[in-house]
Amino acid sequence: MEQRRELHRPRLWRFFMFLFIVCNILERGFDVGGAESWVQGHASFYGAYQSPSTLGGACGYDNTFHAGFGVHTAALSAALSRAGEACGSCYEVRCDFGADPRWCLRTASVAVTATNFCPPNNNGGWCDPPRRHLDMSVAAFMKIARQGNEGIVPILYRRVSCRRIGGVHFTLKGHSNFHMVLISNVGGGGDLKAVSVRGSRARTWAAINRNWGANWQSSIDLRGQGLSFRLTLVDGRTMDFFNVIPASWAFGQTYSSPRQFP
Repeated sequence: MEQRRELHRPRLWRFFMFLFIVCNILERGFDVGGAESWVQGHASFYGAYQSPSTLGGACGYDNTFHAGFGVHTAALSAALSRAGEACGSCYEVRCDFGADPRWCLRTASVAVTATNFCPPNNNGGWCDPPRRHLDMSVAAFMKIARQGNEGIVPILYRRVSCRRIGGVHFTLKGHSNFHMVLISNVGGGGDLKAVSVRGSRARTWAAINRNWGANWQSSIDLRGQGLSFRLTLVDGRTMDFFNVIPASWAFGQTYSSPRQFP
């Protein structure tokens, strides 16, 4: 019997070591599922309480509901927006109760999508570099702050994977031979690094350029062709969306792919 207990001691030691490592990871602010570490910043709020038409702004999302984002959105300061590249990225935000217990909801957090830009005033404003600031929609802000708060609250935030319903959306804009596509409802990291298009009469992919925010511009005449897109996220993942737009497409129409980044 004494020998049998000795044989079980290494297993017990490994269990406690595993428990120690997991607790240490969580204490440092990492999510076991792969989210980034928590970062200190500040948040305020803007826009009408339930008006998605006021929340798209600099990223070009005319209506955040139609874009697949709802009303839990945020405008990013210059230090976070990366000149529009961060459009579509997702963050988990919670009020820093330890820094300001008066206005913070202690355990609440909310996931928001970056859909706008908070411009600097170059006079020490909250959105001036190098400050990390999220100007959140009212609906999102009130998930983490107490009613009656009308100012700035300290926050902890981290990048998280975007969970979307349905596939990626492609909205065609422009006129004549000026073609632009608004790409929204992107899962995974959410923010796009590169986009290529291929018409049904072409054999190769052609890179297109970011016009502004989530709008990408093509210099190729794509009229009368079915369209496929190749999307590359900032994190490097690439996915092809074949024949997502039929040859009968028209400007102003939105087409949804059955495919999505996990």
